[in-house]
Amino acid sequence: MARLPRYVIPGQPQHIIQRGNNRQAIFAAEADYQFFRDALVEAAGKYGLAIHAYVWMTNHVHLLATPALEDSISKTFQSVGRRYVQYFNYTYRRSGTLWEGRYRATVVDSEHYLLTLMRYIELNPLRAGMVVAPQDYPWSSYGRNALGEGGLNADWLTPHEEYIRLGLDDLAKQEAYRALFVSAIDQGDLAEIRDCTHKGWALGSELFRDAIEALGQRRAASKGVGRPRKREGKGVNCPILPGQR
Repeated sequence: MARLPRYVIPGQPQHIIQRGNNRQAIFAAEADYQFFRDALVEAAGKYGLAIHAYVWMTNHVHLLATPALEDSISKTFQSVGRRYVQYFNYTYRRSGTLWEGRYRATVVDSEHYLLTLMRYIELNPLRAGMVVAPQDYPWSSYGRNALGEGGLNADWLTPHEEYIRLGLDDLAKQEAYRALFVSAIDQGDLAEIRDCTHKGWALGSELFRDAIEALGQRRAASKGVGRPRKREGKGVNCPILPGQR
């Protein structure tokens, strides 16, 4: 069955996944991660893609990013994909495709899901049994968001408004962010994140999905998806999408 067209709304964050073909490794050495990072940072800056969180696993990558333009994501991934495949094939004397296909993406309700999704992304190495603490994995945004680390793996990240609201200064934001990792992500949230990203549904409240559906002129959720749970301390309000402020 053909995939549904993607929702791309300038100013609205998206969870993006790109996998290796047949789940094969796309990174085999430290230099591979570095080349991918540099290609991504250059392309994102050129095409207006603000990256808030990321993790690069052995055979796939996750990004949480906000496009400035309708083609920010597609142009960024086209540029990175071409450059990285050329590099990887030349380095390892191989030919043919490296990627599974086009990237998968879902538009994200910032108020209700953005911080949960950041945790989901940065906890990938723990769920995979690769490290015992998120700060132990170098190819992730956790060091920046939780610990304030700088350097080539972090200085290009753009904090989202929901992250900025965590505290009055950087130390307060980092402390509040680390506190989010004390408890595990709800299993229902895990399932919903995975399902929406895999199928291209909007990730958010019922009202958010209705708003996205109206803009995109196609369904934003499965008919079987129920009303998302209410987040603690936040009501389910009608989302203010870009252009509606």
